[in-house]
Amino acid sequence: MSRPRLLDLFCGAGGAGMGYHQAGFDVVGVDINPQPNYPFEFHRADALDYLVGHGLEFDAIHASPPCQASTALTKGTNKGREYPQLIPATRALLKYFTVPTVIENVQGADVRRDLVLCGEMFGLGVIRHRLFEIDNAAINQPAHKPHRGRVAGYRHGKWYDGPYFAVYGDGGGKGSVEQWQQAMGIDWTDVRKEIAEAIPPAYTEFIGRQLLAQINLVEEVAS
Repeated sequence: MSRPRLLDLFCGAGGAGMGYHQAGFDVVGVDINPQPNYPFEFHRADALDYLVGHGLEFDAIHASPPCQASTALTKGTNKGREYPQLIPATRALLKYFTVPTVIENVQGADVRRDLVLCGEMFGLGVIRHRLFEIDNAAINQPAHKPHRGRVAGYRHGKWYDGPYFAVYGDGGGKGSVEQWQQAMGIDWTDVRKEIAEAIPPAYTEFIGRQLLAQINLVEEVAS
């Protein structure tokens, strides 16, 4: 039996795509920028143009529009810069599809909070809350577990220990590449920027397993 196909839009280096692959999908990634470390079939293209031309070829669609317009980190450090806000356009196009669709973004983004995931739910070394807007499928919300401590790193010249790493930026005291990889569950790229912009594959493996079960159920009923 062939594996269902999932379209991974705005794919980056493949954090989301890897989780869906581990859940049982064949994944195809699309990004406007080159992604030499993307671990699956990749197309360099405008994500929304590709969706219009090829979306009907897939059994599920995931989109992670650029988050710089929404993240608190960018709002605080890059004032005056203009960032694309592609969530509304992505949502509008996804409404034309009947397969399961997922929009993922950061806290503060203009997406529904159908699902909120945190690294602590999966025993990871990052907190990294992410929001998911989901249509044509139902995903269970796991309980939010209390955080085990603080994020390791320097604060005003003093080092603090903790079970988590701050996986963003290039400043000192945020952990080594190896620590970032282990914290995120990412081992196919050692590029800091790629790891920092990814989501942990555990998030989309959790979503993907439930999507796959619902896709299989629909196919069984149809047959």
